[in-house]
Amino acid sequence: MQINSSLGIWTRRFVAALFLGGQVIVHLIQGKIYRRNTLEQMAAVGPESLLIALITAGFVGMVFTIQVSREFITLGAGNLAGGVLALSLARELSPVLTAVIVTGRVGSAFAAEIGTMQVTEQIDALYVLKTDPVDYLVIPRVIACCLMLPLLNIICLITGLAGGLLISSSLYNIPPNLFLESVQNFLTLWDLVSGEIKALVFGGVIAVISTNWGLTTTGGAKGVGQSTTTAVVTCLLSIFILDFFLSWSMFHGIGNSVL
Repeated sequence: MQINSSLGIWTRRFVAALFLGGQVIVHLIQGKIYRRNTLEQMAAVGPESLLIALITAGFVGMVFTIQVSREFITLGAGNLAGGVLALSLARELSPVLTAVIVTGRVGSAFAAEIGTMQVTEQIDALYVLKTDPVDYLVIPRVIACCLMLPLLNIICLITGLAGGLLISSSLYNIPPNLFLESVQNFLTLWDLVSGEIKALVFGGVIAVISTNWGLTTTGGAKGVGQSTTTAVVTCLLSIFILDFFLSWSMFHGIGNSVL
């Protein structure tokens, strides 16, 4: 019974998040933007998340290179390591890992902050002041995530490639010019654009879900903790599910990237 009740609550909150996403789109079309709040949230999402994103991307690029370089060298295709790393980072690893980092660091903060405001009746105070919480709290966070995640994604892509270049040249004696030539031959403009589209979508999803879970928080401090945890889990599940459908729509069928 408790499992069914929890599932029902989660379903209602998820549906509420979908409605909140629709409200955000309508309000953005109407131009209802608090610029100061938006700039503050952009700083929280972008620069403050940059270091951990760079460290993660660098080590992911190095680990991936270790995994594939030895096999490619054994097959006599060591010159392909850079290109395969570039495709993997641009299409999947960079946007997904960046979104996961932002979910853990920023999405949880959004849910906890707004959840605390909800249980302490600060949201009600906004209504008394004739201020719409969607305009004041949600939209700045959505804009910040949608703008900053693509920027973080492209920086992480470059950092991951740099990590792969370091490992391939120092451990596997693959010349840097050969590595970079492989990247240039494999990577297309669409690969970069597709990663940016994913980052943009993931940013919107993270912001909408985490703020919605905050706005629907009940039960005091315990409820804030539960909302924060559930918001992070829901964001991660949504990212992975959306990544599948985005990848399928962008890359299904037979490609020719390696030719």
